[in-house]
Amino acid sequence: MKITCERDELLQTFQLAASVAPARSPKAILRNVKLDTTTDRPTMLATDLEVAIRAEVPGIEVDSPGVVLLPVDRFGLILRESTDEKLTLESDGVRTRVAGARSEFFLPSENPDEFPEVTAFEESRYHKVSARFLRELIRRTVFATDLESTRFALGGVLLEMTAKEIIGVATDGRRLARQIGPAEAVGGHETRDRTIVPARSMQVLERALANAEEDVQISARENDLLVKVQGVVVYTRLLEGRFPKWRDVIPKVDPENRIEITVGPFYSAVRQAAIVTDEKHRGVDFRFSDGKLLLISRNAETGESHVELPVVYDGPDIAVMLDPRFVSDFLKVLDLDSTFTLCIRDAESPVIANAPDGYTYVIMPLSRE
Repeated sequence: MKITCERDELLQTFQLAASVAPARSPKAILRNVKLDTTTDRPTMLATDLEVAIRAEVPGIEVDSPGVVLLPVDRFGLILRESTDEKLTLESDGVRTRVAGARSEFFLPSENPDEFPEVTAFEESRYHKVSARFLRELIRRTVFATDLESTRFALGGVLLEMTAKEIIGVATDGRRLARQIGPAEAVGGHETRDRTIVPARSMQVLERALANAEEDVQISARENDLLVKVQGVVVYTRLLEGRFPKWRDVIPKVDPENRIEITVGPFYSAVRQAAIVTDEKHRGVDFRFSDGKLLLISRNAETGESHVELPVVYDGPDIAVMLDPRFVSDFLKVLDLDSTFTLCIRDAESPVIANAPDGYTYVIMPLSRE
């Protein structure tokens, strides 16, 4: 194999593929990215056997087609540290030569035939979703997963796809994030309540979507999921287990307890109130009264904070204690100049935050004791 490539474009695709390859694995061959130039579109492939990726590589001139395994660590360093605009790669199956105008490297090569197969997207049943919306769905839900729970289903994002919409839901049992948006079913594709995508797979997918403008094709199968967008295919196994009945978690709220809030000032007030909290004393008291919100936190070891924020509210006094980290997680995925509606019933009931674009966030209050 012999190719000439644009270093910047090769680096961008290599880093995307390398994000899937495991840093440690009993199967050493998985710590490589496979470059296949035998097809019309040169492709990089990587997998850890749970998540896999196929990414087309632009800017490659193929002098002699072939397949080579590129070690993630060493080859990645060569691409990052090199100052050459173009690089030449040659492999004879034993070692790989990487050369630029002012540098030359030789790396040992493993047998590419031993690299696991990476599934291609050949589905006729799938959903079409805007890449921009899917990026937002991932960003607004994946943070609410629980990677340490013994309930494996909580470690991923549930995807429900119907004829005209897609719903993403994540929860760790203390808060829940849900995003709804438009989608188009092709070939009668729909999902069940067990299409739970691991959080890590969603993060890989978000990275693959970083610069995408085309529609995304998503196909859920019995035990896995395939996503195709702009020359990239991401494969992931699904999590086993049953996702909580999330619709039961979102309660109905009395209309008089709805408070419209601007994100930026509220986010600033929450961060200030959280300064004196710690792992043992996480709670911040959110007290709503006529025309204002008072955030109070007390900690015998680290001090006390009082932060006042004007709000449009003229209902009865309401107070609820919340974990400011959970509140901040919600606010940081919204535009600072946007608004949302906060719904509070009492000190013991869940607090619901609704953004006007189909995003809902539920937080369970903390006990004052």
